Amino acid sequence: PSVSNPTADKPIIALLPGSRKQEVGKVLPAMLRLADNHQEYSFAIAGLAMLGSDFYEAIVGNRGNVAVVYDQTYQLLSSAYAALVCSGTATLETALFGLPQVVCYAANPISVAIARRLVGRRIKYISLVNLIADESIITELIQQDFSDERLEQEFDLITNNAANRQRIAEGYSRMRQLLGNEGASERCATQIINTCRK
Repeated sequence: PSVSNPTADKPIIALLPGSRKQEVGKVLPAMLRLADNHQEYSFAIAGLAMLGSDFYEAIVGNRGNVAVVYDQTYQLLSSAYAALVCSGTATLETALFGLPQVVCYAANPISVAIARRLVGRRIKYISLVNLIADESIITELIQQDFSDERLEQEFDLITNNAANRQRIAEGYSRMRQLLGNEGASERCATQIINTCRK
């Protein structure tokens, strides 16, 4: 499928469900349930060829408004209207494309409990966007908050609410200023470390 027009002549919503089979299996089904309710959009999954087409097809099934686009994530982000993104570096990449997004994350409850005990309350966010800015620019739906109802609410805010889209754009601008130009990687790491120490 084409990145510019993966399934139909409709606005494209990018789905970035992660890079590991386990996380894709936890996150993508909820994204697809939302897609079922929004035939006015064309949903494109940023697929990874290394995971195999059979893997994605087993989850996606026969959905007319959903396509899997393999190994073309940046092209997809440059063409999309909004995105649903599994936490990780993809949240920062999506922000650098200026795309409104909702962060979706579900993991093994035991793993999450261990991580919270190790980290404590020093880290308020899981997305790089919010960590770097040290503010809530994009909504993070984590564990029990990652429900169909909340996802629907937040999806509406990034697609139909002009004021919220503008708020996110302004937040991205502040984040870019923090990153700067040369030495952005070092500044990003420093910002995250400083946030963790608070």
